[in-house]
Amino acid sequence: MIQLIAFYLFATLATAAGALTILARNPVHSVLWLIVAFFNAAGLMVLVGAEFIAMLLVIVYVGAVAVLFLFVVMMLDIDFAELRAGFIRNFPLGFALALVLLMELVLGAGAYKAGALKLGTPDGSATAAAGASNIEAIGALLYSRYLFLFEAAGLVLLVAMVGAIVLTHRQRSGVRGQNVARQNARRPDEATHNVSPEVGKGVTL
Repeated sequence: MIQLIAFYLFATLATAAGALTILARNPVHSVLWLIVAFFNAAGLMVLVGAEFIAMLLVIVYVGAVAVLFLFVVMMLDIDFAELRAGFIRNFPLGFALALVLLMELVLGAGAYKAGALKLGTPDGSATAAAGASNIEAIGALLYSRYLFLFEAAGLVLLVAMVGAIVLTHRQRSGVRGQNVARQNARRPDEATHNVSPEVGKGVTL
C-alpha cells in the first residue's frame, strides 16, 4: 500500500513540476521546478528498483546540469520581452516540428503493433550475478565487457576538462590576473579604509 501511495505522489509531483517548468514565466523558477521534477523522477526509479538511475538523476542532473542552468540563467542579463517576441516569431516552425515528431511516434507505434518491427531479445550474456544489486551488476559489466569504452569516455571527459582550464587561464589583454601571494600578504589596515561621511553627503572615492 505504501508503494502505491509513494508512486502516485512521485508521479503527480513530477508531472506537475514538469508542467510548471514549461509554464513558469521566470527562467529561475523554471530551473527550480526542473530540479523538483528530477527529484521525483529519482523517487520513481527507487520504487522500480533502479537505485543507480536514481542516484544518477540526483548527482548528475540535479547536482551538475540543473545547478549549471540555474547559475547561467541568474548570471545572464535576459531580456524577457525579446524572448517572448522570439517565441511568437518561431511558434509556427516549432509547431510544425512538434507535428512531425508526433507523426513519427504514431508511425513507430503502429509499425510495432503490426509486427513490422522486432525488438532485440537478451541473450543472457549480461545477466547479473545471483544476489548482486543493480550497482554491483552495472559495475561488473562496465569493468569487464565495456572496459575500453568506459575508459575512452573518461579520456574524452579529461580532455574536455583540460581544454576548459586552458581556455580559462589563457593570457588575454586587458584582463588582470590573480596574485594569490600578494592577496595573502595584505594586512587588515591596508585592505580596509574607515571613513566618517557627513550626513547628506556621499563617500568620495
